[in-house]
Amino acid sequence: MKTLAYGFPKLGERREFKSLLENFWKNKIDEVQFVEGMNSLRDWMVANYQEHVDVIPSNELSYYDFVLDTAVMLGAIPSRFGEYKGLKTYFEMARGKQALEMTKYFNTNYHYLVPELEGTNFKLLKNYPLEEYRYFKGKGIETVPKMLSPFTFLKLSKAIRKVEGQGLPFFELSKLESQQDFEAYFNAVFGVYEEVLKKLKEEGVKEILIEDPALCLELEDYEWDIVEEMYSCMSKYVDINVLTYYDSVSNYQRYVSLPVKALGFDLVSNRENLENIRKFGFPKEKELIAGVINGRQVWRACLDEKIRLVEELSRYARDVIITNSCPLFHLPVSVEFESDMEQELKERLAFAREKLFELKIIKSAIEGDQQARMEVERIKNILSSNFGEVQEVKERIRKLREEDFVRSVPYSERIKLQQEILKLPLLPTTTIGSFPQTEEVRKKRTEYRSGKIGAAEYEEFIKKQIEHVIRVQEEIGLDVLVHGEFERTDMVEFFAEKLGGVATTKHGWVLSYGSRVYRPPIIYGDVYRPEPMTLKEITYAQSLTQKPVKGMLTGPVTILNWSYYREDMPKEEIAYQIALALLDEVKDLEEAGIKVIQIDEPAFREGAPLKRRDWEDYFRWAVRAFRLCSNAKAQTQIHTHMCYSEFNEVIEYIHQMDFDVISIEASRSKGEIISAFESFKGWDRQIGIGVYDIHSPAIPDKQSIRQVLERAIKVLPVELLWVNPDCGLKTRRWEEVVPSLKNMVEVAQELREELVGVQ
Repeated sequence: MKTLAYGFPKLGERREFKSLLENFWKNKIDEVQFVEGMNSLRDWMVANYQEHVDVIPSNELSYYDFVLDTAVMLGAIPSRFGEYKGLKTYFEMARGKQALEMTKYFNTNYHYLVPELEGTNFKLLKNYPLEEYRYFKGKGIETVPKMLSPFTFLKLSKAIRKVEGQGLPFFELSKLESQQDFEAYFNAVFGVYEEVLKKLKEEGVKEILIEDPALCLELEDYEWDIVEEMYSCMSKYVDINVLTYYDSVSNYQRYVSLPVKALGFDLVSNRENLENIRKFGFPKEKELIAGVINGRQVWRACLDEKIRLVEELSRYARDVIITNSCPLFHLPVSVEFESDMEQELKERLAFAREKLFELKIIKSAIEGDQQARMEVERIKNILSSNFGEVQEVKERIRKLREEDFVRSVPYSERIKLQQEILKLPLLPTTTIGSFPQTEEVRKKRTEYRSGKIGAAEYEEFIKKQIEHVIRVQEEIGLDVLVHGEFERTDMVEFFAEKLGGVATTKHGWVLSYGSRVYRPPIIYGDVYRPEPMTLKEITYAQSLTQKPVKGMLTGPVTILNWSYYREDMPKEEIAYQIALALLDEVKDLEEAGIKVIQIDEPAFREGAPLKRRDWEDYFRWAVRAFRLCSNAKAQTQIHTHMCYSEFNEVIEYIHQMDFDVISIEASRSKGEIISAFESFKGWDRQIGIGVYDIHSPAIPDKQSIRQVLERAIKVLPVELLWVNPDCGLKTRRWEEVVPSLKNMVEVAQELREELVGVQ
């Protein structure tokens, strides 16, 4: 029996990856220093593997995103970036003014850059798998190169379609949905993969790991035909070990028939994989890669159950390799750094490094190691007790009625009442919520948390920041203002710190995209709100201006999906617990005179199962959770915000949420998202178009903003449209934010004059 692990977080114990990247972007280090630092991280990742597992992967450390790396490897560089010039072009594609579109990787909170395929002329540009294999071989370390499969790469990609016409973008992007298109691109891409495999074989590589999570999507027969031919060709060069994750493989019989050495199964996220193995058996000539350790949740595994599972699998397969269920980059590095955490909770947790240890213990225990057996029993005893239960919360959930999920006045009447109060102009302007968290803001927060300054001094500092941002917004001419969120570290963590039944970490950082990190909270018990969470700052901001200031909340589905949640209760019930806590906050904000409340749900789409056949149940309770927390007075205007998801696929469910206004990301996709509304009949809600990309430091010009708005006006009645950036402004600098917002407001005002003749 062997152990394998993959996807170990590249962030480093002290967020070294983030520091290297940002110092390189700021020209504080040169390219040589940058590469040396990244190589040190490579060494550190492999050292963690060496200590715990038998099979060590390579080609795991990307300088930004592994899907982008695959595009570069294939020479899939859109022409607007010109000739590829190393890291300069690489980071232009990632975060430049015309950066690639960004969206969620399957149903996770990791964001990948969507490859843009401009024709089928691909060539081997960077042989990343060979480069890293050679790097470790030169150090005397034998690794197994890991690559994203050409099939999954194409399922994640979009083709560029040129469009002619006044006011339209010069291209649009669309998925490869037709068989003819997919086959044409696949044949072109696969030629480069063959070249990579030939070079690996010449180097002496015997086997590789292929990540192919798209095999868990609902696939057509022709797609399985392509997959079968793909692996048949690849296996001519090296032995193939396939990794699938996030769900069950969509066609078990065709999957286990693939001509490969080993087949991987996620045995945590679903029951179907194990049921199929039990029902249909497993080919004796192949190895079974059993994903038994949860790569997405931080709870310790019940190791005796995992041992029984592995022993059962050994009856079906001649050789079993035990591994994590999915990449470990969804987890923080190690729980050992959480010195201030409640011991009873800490003992129940396993982050990435502890997951490697769990794999090692399972193997050792199965092989008869007595110390490993003792560790299995110790963990079993730890996990046997319950804690974090609150009977009042359970009773409140039990008493929920259908009317608790329905606003008493329909939207068509609500919107009239709201407009009488708010008196907003055509194309009202606003922002998503946060404003720059400067070094000064972060420093003051650190001083407050470490006890260097008191609560009164810190609150006074936050008040001054709020005053400043209100004045800036008024000077720019925004119509609906925000308080800036200077008191908040993260849109989920902030609320987690104030909710009962939820724990936060000090060092539990996880990469979301690029150098952007966050610390997912840990929902360990029943969730409730001990006291108001946002009232003080928002009501103070409203006292400074006659314009409406939005109350800013994070929605229940996003808090749930961006946290590690308890596994002893259905997600639906946890979502309702969070929703009730947020409803209490909504009622307090209303009583304090706040007329506009935004409840952000960027993770609404993200939590959906991979297979559409499972969507109905997920979206049923996700919609209801939002409606529960947003059951406000008719006069209160409820906003929500979503970004970087495939809206076209879920627009019907989004409409069911019954908000008054939604703001969406549209800048990187050049307004493509607006096409979702062309096919949806009966869209009646107001919608804020994200007119520029806040993830790029580039200041948008007025023409690019105007293009997005003109595209929107062609599809939707102008009376429904709002104008806003595509996301919060926390990570940007003031010298970028102010001119960007000025351009945005000026375009909105110019369009108002053109459309209705009034300013």
